Amino acid sequence: MAQHSREPTGPARSSAAHRLLSLDIVLALLALAGGLRVLYLAAPEPVLPAEAANVAHAYALGHLTPFTDAGDAGFSPFGWWQLSAYTMVTDAFGRSATAVAAVREAVLVAAVLSALLLWFLARRLGLTRWAAAAAVLLLAASPLALGLQRLVVVEHLAVVWALGALVLVTQPGARIRHDAAAALCLLAAVLTSPLALVFLPAAGWLLVRRAPVRAALVAVLLNLGLGIAFGPAAAVLRPHLADSGRPSVTAWVALDPAWAVLSTVALVAALAVTALRPFAVTGLLLVAALLVPGVPDTAVLALLLPLTPLLLAAVGQTASRQRPQAHRWNPGRGPGTTLVSVVLVAVIAAGWVFGYPALRPTTGRGGPLAQAQQWLLANASGARVLVDDGAWAELANAGWPTGLLVPPAACAAGCPPVEWAVFADGTTDPRGRYPALGIVLAEAGVTAVFGDGHQSVTVSRLGLPAADPAAPSEESARTHAGEALAASARISLPPDAAAVLRAGHVDPRLIATIAALAALRPVSVGAFPAVPGEDPAGQPRRQVLLTGGRDAVTAFYTGQRDLFRPSSVTETAGGVLVTYPLFAPPGLLLPFSSP
Repeated sequence: MAQHSREPTGPARSSAAHRLLSLDIVLALLALAGGLRVLYLAAPEPVLPAEAANVAHAYALGHLTPFTDAGDAGFSPFGWWQLSAYTMVTDAFGRSATAVAAVREAVLVAAVLSALLLWFLARRLGLTRWAAAAAVLLLAASPLALGLQRLVVVEHLAVVWALGALVLVTQPGARIRHDAAAALCLLAAVLTSPLALVFLPAAGWLLVRRAPVRAALVAVLLNLGLGIAFGPAAAVLRPHLADSGRPSVTAWVALDPAWAVLSTVALVAALAVTALRPFAVTGLLLVAALLVPGVPDTAVLALLLPLTPLLLAAVGQTASRQRPQAHRWNPGRGPGTTLVSVVLVAVIAAGWVFGYPALRPTTGRGGPLAQAQQWLLANASGARVLVDDGAWAELANAGWPTGLLVPPAACAAGCPPVEWAVFADGTTDPRGRYPALGIVLAEAGVTAVFGDGHQSVTVSRLGLPAADPAAPSEESARTHAGEALAASARISLPPDAAAVLRAGHVDPRLIATIAALAALRPVSVGAFPAVPGEDPAGQPRRQVLLTGGRDAVTAFYTGQRDLFRPSSVTETAGGVLVTYPLFAPPGLLLPFSSP
């Protein structure tokens, strides 16, 4: 009996092979986009000040905790709910080393979704498989995209909704349900960021071309939603843009100058192509927004980022198809086209060679803020702390009771009693940014500094008594006492420890107790280890490693009382490590105070 084969043949087999190839290309591009963003997730530059407030709001919503930011991060409750929902569903705060890394995961997922939606949109606009792949590759691998799409900016969420709406609008054979879904996506995009309004002309343009009656339906649904969100529900739904600030568009473009040049060419050239004109107008509106004072450059570029690769690939495909048919296979035209392609790839690659190192991926787990958090847990646990937006999220995520964390906004009508202040905005005097804190920070003393530049974290002790100008200099007393101690024949010191001692950088309690111990027995000092963060703040070294006579040293220091009792005496492989608490009482070295 003859057997009938059910295997596809001819056109069916070819169509299946094309679909599998497209699937392979898409998966490879998504893997590239996701992998690169994981690698650069913790890149320290560029820094966005408003990111900290978005992270804090996402944490507060997920933990049902009130939080009020400093007021310069914008207002996007719908965007914060989306970020918070991701962290709750995936337990991102429990898995991640820092609160920032936890919320950045949500942005990473949004970036991968943007790449996927860009592929579908390119294909529905008639781009070939390879042209669509080129557009997604530019978005996936550009250093500018990597730098932007790792930051917690709600515009990354808005662009996913906007691209989703455009994909639905360009759906072949779209029905009313597709148009209604597109209207909801556009509404979600605008509620996430008001800048997403620039996508409405493109969506309406495409709808009118396809079905004018259904375009009216989408307009009614969208206007109804916006009327509610910006009217009766404005207090809880209406979004506001963040304040403009660093990084500027110049700093972003420096990561990928070729992107700026090619984007400009693509935006202008796309105006001449009927199918691309709606997207070109949207892109030009976003470029115009960059010129408006007060509009954050980062937010505009986040929305512009997926459009320009799409237009560049589409313009390139259109230009290649505009060659006269008689010359399509003319060998004389081949070298010119090849040369243009090679030059284009070389220009993009050259820009990327300089852009990737500028991002400087790091393997550090948390950076200066994590170090400050550990220092506070060791030295100020249980205290009420005045914190800025970035420090609030990290300390809350580390388990610090949120009732003991006081954001600057809470001091507008009178600040509750606070003992410490932590600011992660790179300044040792935050009174310029927070005028209401002038009185609170008037008697603040910088105790520890972690990191440097605009990423530094400053920890200050509040409520310290003002120094008496008539009192002898404590630093001078430490210097004279340290010189005398270093000159003692009963104390052995390595050169680096002797230098610290003679420079007056050793705690008076250590100087006094080492002198007392030397009167009983010879003393061998291994080092005066610095407590991380305290040297940059000018705090004296309050630790000593004693390497000889462990039992006698341990007994001596554990027997100290009152002012000279250490906070810890620990036996280590190198000797006995003695640590004193912060802030030695004044006057312990009074006999050495005279010049």
